[in-house]
Order: sequence, then structure tokens, then C-alpha cells
Amino acid sequence: MSAATYNFNLDQGADFVLEMIMKEDGVVKDLSGYSARAQLRKTKDAADVTSTFTCSVIDASAGKIRMSMPNATTGAIAAGVYFYDLEIFTSSDAFVLRLIQGQATVTREITR
Repeated sequence: MSAATYNFNLDQGADFVLEMIMKEDGVVKDLSGYSARAQLRKTKDAADVTSTFTCSVIDASAGKIRMSMPNATTGAIAAGVYFYDLEIFTSSDAFVLRLIQGQATVTREITR
């Protein structure tokens, strides 16, 4: 299974939350024993991480994952286009699967 592409806007200075349900062949995947992680970088090859999303499996049996970032963190990111991906993984990275990837466009906050 290859990662799906999902591009989104990340509003500078605002809370960001994305929730999704993982399915395989149309059936909800039980994510018991899995964790999730996601990073934001200025370019795909950038060594430095711009920011890290808080990721969690919030309902393993329902395949539900949440990826979020608080307003204090989004407020510190310069406006522009960035790249991200979201992975699920098991202990010691015995199994890693990239679920989604794409561009996150950080839009400039006006009210501050």
C-alpha cells in the first residue's frame, strides 16, 4: 500500500487537528500495538525538522488516528509551503507504514 497524498492549509497561530480512520481494502484496520508520528520540513530533503505534530492512536479498534499541533507551535512557523508525512509504527520500528504525505501550506496570521 502506498501513502495517500493529502495537501492542507495550516493556519499560523491557530490550533490544527486532523483525525482519520485507517482502512485496508475498505475494512477498518485494528491499530492495537501501533503508534503514530509526523514531521513538517521545509523541503523533502531538509535535515532540520521545522516542527513535529502530536500524533496518537485515539481508538485502536476503530483505526482512528489524530494528528495535531497547538496554536503556539503553528504561530512560530513562517508562512510558506512545507512537506510532511504521517507514519504508523510498532515497537522498535519492527513495522513502519507511511499513511499520508503531502504539502502543508502555512497561511499568514493577520490577527495577533
